[in-house]
Amino acid sequence: MINKLTGLVTGICGLTLLISCGEPTANETPKAEEKKDSAMSVRTTGGVEKLDPSFDNIIEPGTAVEILTEGFDWSEGPLWISGGNYLLFSDIPPNKIYKWSEADGLQDYLHPSGYTGITPRGGEPGSNGLLLDKEGRLVLCQHGDRRMARMDAPLDSPEAKFVTLAYQFMGKRLNSPNDAVFKSNGDLYFTDPSYGLEKREEDPGKELPFKGVYRVKPDGMVDLLTKDIKWPNGIAFSPDESKLYVASSDPDKAIWMVYDVDAKGGIKNGRIFYDCTEASKKEKGVPDGMKVDKQGNVFGT
Repeated sequence: MINKLTGLVTGICGLTLLISCGEPTANETPKAEEKKDSAMSVRTTGGVEKLDPSFDNIIEPGTAVEILTEGFDWSEGPLWISGGNYLLFSDIPPNKIYKWSEADGLQDYLHPSGYTGITPRGGEPGSNGLLLDKEGRLVLCQHGDRRMARMDAPLDSPEAKFVTLAYQFMGKRLNSPNDAVFKSNGDLYFTDPSYGLEKREEDPGKELPFKGVYRVKPDGMVDLLTKDIKWPNGIAFSPDESKLYVASSDPDKAIWMVYDVDAKGGIKNGRIFYDCTEASKKEKGVPDGMKVDKQGNVFGT
């Protein structure tokens, strides 16, 4: 997990694209300048380091990293709603989801988002990863409630009403679902580290002895795909769904794994896709969320 994010940014530190979040070089965009648009003032930050000319085919030269809004405790799970031209994202400690649009700026969207209990708790109770199902309904990785859930309300009229999609495996409560992705057949794949438990590995409520990667079938059946990743985090499919990528946030083994997806939707042949352990220790950061574009390029934070 990223320790603390002070703003929501439209850029991503890459892995296969090798985008650096360090200091700019001669090939980078200018750092820290003010840019005005028709809706509001947008600040740029950092720079884009191009290590291969082919990167220009993916990100237009001169593209800047823009800070859309800031001041959050722990922003996660950005989800673009194309039908409404707005962005949803989680702020985990205050148990909220915010909405941002170029037209209206920042607005409250949903509270509570990840913990619906009445007993006060600390830690990271809110929602983390957000995504849409085939019907366009909001699905949430809920830390505090320790489940995958669907909001039981339209996107344009949000309410803190939820339908549980998965909350246990073999009769034991999940840790705290972190990130998720849908397969085209409706199967839901998600990671389940223990970041959302107040005392993480030492939490007395922890019931599973491992942190797994799971699949939920449309009928509610929950399958364990692997328990071999110490800190599973971001998860994404290749465009043809033949490969599943999973980020490991273990600071001692900071890697992205890739698995072949078999005909039944299981995974096999797990192998390291990219190892950034040394860079991770130097930069004091670990792999987190990830996405794959339509061309198969992998973006990772």
